Amino acid sequence: MPLADAKIENIKEQIGKGLAPPKETVRSLLLWFGASRRGWRVCRQIRTKLKSHGLQTTPDFEYAYIDGYVEFAPLEDIEGGSKTQEGIAITDPTYRIGRLEAANAPPTATKPDATLAEAVTLMLTQDFSQLPVMTSEREVKGVISWKTIGSRLSLKRTCEYVREAMEPAQEIGIEASLFSAIEIIARHDYVLVRGQDKKISGIITASDFNVQFQKLAEPFLLVGEIEHGIRRILYGKFSKPELNAAKVSGDDERDVEGVSDLTFGEYLRLVEDEKRWKKLKLAIDRVEFVKRLDRVREIRNDVMHFDPDGLDDADLHTLREFAQFLKRLRDVGAV
Repeated sequence: MPLADAKIENIKEQIGKGLAPPKETVRSLLLWFGASRRGWRVCRQIRTKLKSHGLQTTPDFEYAYIDGYVEFAPLEDIEGGSKTQEGIAITDPTYRIGRLEAANAPPTATKPDATLAEAVTLMLTQDFSQLPVMTSEREVKGVISWKTIGSRLSLKRTCEYVREAMEPAQEIGIEASLFSAIEIIARHDYVLVRGQDKKISGIITASDFNVQFQKLAEPFLLVGEIEHGIRRILYGKFSKPELNAAKVSGDDERDVEGVSDLTFGEYLRLVEDEKRWKKLKLAIDRVEFVKRLDRVREIRNDVMHFDPDGLDDADLHTLREFAQFLKRLRDVGAV
C-alpha cells in the first residue's frame, strides 16, 4: 500500500474509534505524497485522497505555514463547514500572515527592567532594528528600537532602563491577510504576530516583506518577460492560417489574428515543426530550444496556479536562464 494511503487509512481508523490522530506538519503530509512543495497538482491529489476517506485538515494544509501543524477531522466536523468544488472541500484562499516563516519564529525579546546597555548590545550583536519588550510569551509591554532610543537621547531624556525608551507595540493576528500588514510595516518598520494561542509567534520586519514580495513577484515577472520575448521571435514570421493551425485540437471556434492570441503551449506547437522553425532563421538548435521552452511552459503553469510555496530554486533558475537567453538573442540582433 502506498505511504499516503496507509497513513490516511490509519488516521480514518483512529477517528472512527473516537481517538484523536496525531498532528502532522504540512511538510510531512507532502512527503507522504512524494512532494516537497504545494504545487496545484499535488494539492489536488491530496484533497482528492482526503475526500475519498471523508477527511480534511484544520487549518487547511494548502494555506497553513509549511512547517506548521494540521489536524485531521471528518469533512462535516470542521467548525462553520466548508464549501465544496466537485465534492472536494475548499477554503478561503486569502494569503495570510501565518504563511510567512518570520511569523512562526518567536522573536528575541527583552524585559522592561533590563538595562538599555543590555538591549543595545543585543540589538548590535544580532543586527536587530527593534526588540519587543515582554514579560512572558503572551504579555507585551512595548517595543524598543533605534528610533525610540535616538529620539529620547536627542532630547536628553534619562534612559537607563528599557522601559524608559520603549513605545507601544504594533500587533496583528496570525490569521490576518498579508496585505493588511503592509500599512503597519510601512509606518513602523515591523509588526508583531500574535498566534491563535495568544502567544507572540513572530515578528515581521520591512526586510522580511521585501524578501517575500520578491519571492512572489519574480516568477510572474520572468514569465511575462519570456512570453514577450517569444512573441518577438514569432512576430511577422507566420501567416494567419499557420497561426490557427497551431491551436489546440477542439478549439476551432477561437480565431487567432496574431501571435499574441496564442497560448504558451501553442507557441511550442508552432516552433516544434521543423519547416516552420526554419522561418525563424535562428542559428540555434531547434530540439534544444523546444525542450527548454517546454520546461518553461510546465513551470509557467505552476506559477499561474499560484503555488503557495513558490518555485524551488531549480525552476526559478530555469526561468532566469531562459529569460537571459532570449535577451542575449535580442542583444546580438538575432531577433
